[in-house]
Amino acid sequence: MNQYNSKTNSLWVEALSSIWRLLQQRNTDKGSETNELASARQINVYIKLLRPPTVIGQFHTLFFGSIRMFFLGVLGFAVYGNEALHFSCDPDKREVNLFCYNQFRPITPQVFWALQLVIVLVPGAFFHLYAACKSIKQEDILQKSSYTGFYIFSVFLRIVLEVVAFWLQIQLFGFKVNAVYMCDVGALDKKFNITRCMVPEHFEKTIFLIAMYTFTVITVILCVAEIFEISCRRLGILKTQ
Repeated sequence: MNQYNSKTNSLWVEALSSIWRLLQQRNTDKGSETNELASARQINVYIKLLRPPTVIGQFHTLFFGSIRMFFLGVLGFAVYGNEALHFSCDPDKREVNLFCYNQFRPITPQVFWALQLVIVLVPGAFFHLYAACKSIKQEDILQKSSYTGFYIFSVFLRIVLEVVAFWLQIQLFGFKVNAVYMCDVGALDKKFNITRCMVPEHFEKTIFLIAMYTFTVITVILCVAEIFEISCRRLGILKTQ
């Protein structure tokens, strides 16, 4: 447990240190040792304010911030980066390919998942902004019922957003990417109404799609477990009082 907390703290220190260095570039005339010590203290304060109050919440931050974003940013680009270029229909004409690809992908999976990640981060960002404005320490979140309720509400809202995103993903992409897509090109005033289009690397896309579903399910489970942990710890605090 201590080893995990130290790793999590190091991630917070590294991220906040980078932000602090950018801010310090505007004040180059204040680079004395005293200011460095003050900045270190300030970073430690930010760590206490921004770090989730539960072990599961810290693991969720690590999981969400590193694994999920890395998977989407690196592997997602490799799988979906050139999909539009390799998407071909019969006849293989540019206007037909573009029309059918827009019909096949109303929104690209990369854009959808990026929006999902940003939107899901909003409730936690609001809570941490509130905590920073009120100078709420990590240990105070579980001590006061109002802070605990606000934090639980932010986690619950995160669950709702993940579930909505999960449902939208099913409606947009389904669970499988077929090798052939039948496109309705009647709007192009062609002699034919339906044309066959080949979807490149459909099997890889199916695997990636299932992986993103799995990430969403894991995130929801972690959020539910975090609410359970908060409730148990809050009850323990009330009993000791």
